Amino acid sequence: MALNRRNQSKRSNILVITEALLIAYMGYITHFILAQINISPSVPIEKLMVNVGMLTIAILICSLSVGLYETKLRETFRGIIRRIFVSVGLSYFFVELISRTFFDALMMHPYFLPAAVCTIIITLVVFRYFTNRLGLLGLGKMRIVVLGAGERASIIEKRMRRDVDRIGFELLGFIPIPGDNREDGIRKEKIIHVKVDENFQQFIADNDVEEIVIACDQRRGTLPIDVLFECRLRGVEVTDLLDFMERETGQIVVNLMYPSWVIYSNGFQSQNYLRDALDYFLNAFLATFVLLFTWPFMLLTALIIWLDDGRRTRTSVFYKQERVGLNGKLFNIIKFRSMRPDAEKDGAKWASKNDDRVTRIGHFIRKYRVDELPQLINVFKGEMAFIGPRPERPEFVEKLVREVPYYNQRHNVKPGLAGWAQLNYPYGASVEDSMEKLKFDLYYVKHQSMLLDILILIRTVEVVLFGKGR
Repeated sequence: MALNRRNQSKRSNILVITEALLIAYMGYITHFILAQINISPSVPIEKLMVNVGMLTIAILICSLSVGLYETKLRETFRGIIRRIFVSVGLSYFFVELISRTFFDALMMHPYFLPAAVCTIIITLVVFRYFTNRLGLLGLGKMRIVVLGAGERASIIEKRMRRDVDRIGFELLGFIPIPGDNREDGIRKEKIIHVKVDENFQQFIADNDVEEIVIACDQRRGTLPIDVLFECRLRGVEVTDLLDFMERETGQIVVNLMYPSWVIYSNGFQSQNYLRDALDYFLNAFLATFVLLFTWPFMLLTALIIWLDDGRRTRTSVFYKQERVGLNGKLFNIIKFRSMRPDAEKDGAKWASKNDDRVTRIGHFIRKYRVDELPQLINVFKGEMAFIGPRPERPEFVEKLVREVPYYNQRHNVKPGLAGWAQLNYPYGASVEDSMEKLKFDLYYVKHQSMLLDILILIRTVEVVLFGKGR
């Protein structure tokens, strides 16, 4: 597992360094061309280096902010192009602002920055195209085999069908083990018929296998412990299927969990005491910061909702609803009203993607999450955090606790305005969807940290920019 993380880190570092060199080179070439065609005068190399360096650093930081250097970025090429435009566009704004404010003497010709930005965008798009299509950064991929070809192993085939899902490893195939349920097992993947005995080491060496994933349906009496022990001594990673899926997909496969795995894992309670101690202060500070920038939009939204139907129906522009919070404690969540006043005249219902109960303005404010802004009040009251599982209604929680295993564990942390599940599985309108979202929520509960919170916060900004999610 550590070796795989190093390989992923290596690929990310290569990508960052390569793009930094490309950005800097295109900045230099842009100035050279503008000077050659007499559009801008030539400047001292020191001045050019400062400007190109500032632009390069700004683009790298903005690219990191919109997720362009994530090792598991699941995005279409069109989505990558959008991210490149956003990151370079933001960099243009920041460099222009900083140059005019603090480094007026280092200002380049007015045509330099727009021309450099255009050439850099084209270069990065072309580079990412060939990187994605030809797998130029596939160097150092972990070569793995899966021990098992039955029902448990089939979760890899079902959940990780696309090439982008396997960007961190090269799957050689599945090795059947006695006791596997082959009827509900692997269908389309490569099956490797090799005996897992004392000669298995030779197969591992001949195929440069770096990791063995244990995914057999029955372990007792079928798992070759001595052989796996020898593999581990020789430096081959031996990983449980649950740990493998958790690492590669950012979720915990709840329906495959078993008690011993939970016992030997790091549990679902935070061990970061400093983070817990500063929790309210950090969330209140963030809420204050966001409120300073968003209060005009909140005021405008309230006015539009009132003009749209609040004036006619005499209904509040805000919507309060009981939700389940930390340790199962109930609280009232506050949102801008995005549905009709009679939306729940027939009782509580799941919200759906194209819900006909949503008002005209409601579609817009839900798409860009403006309806969530009043929850800053819940943050100030200590009922919610910025990052955490989205709070659910008690009517639904009561049902989900009965039907979804480990569902109550998501209440070990404060609910949040944004969460890991919302970034990876936007809509939840059934028990089945709640099961899928729980896999990501439990991953967050298990791995909660300041760095993960920052990652979720940055990607949530991306969701707002591109109008994704809900």
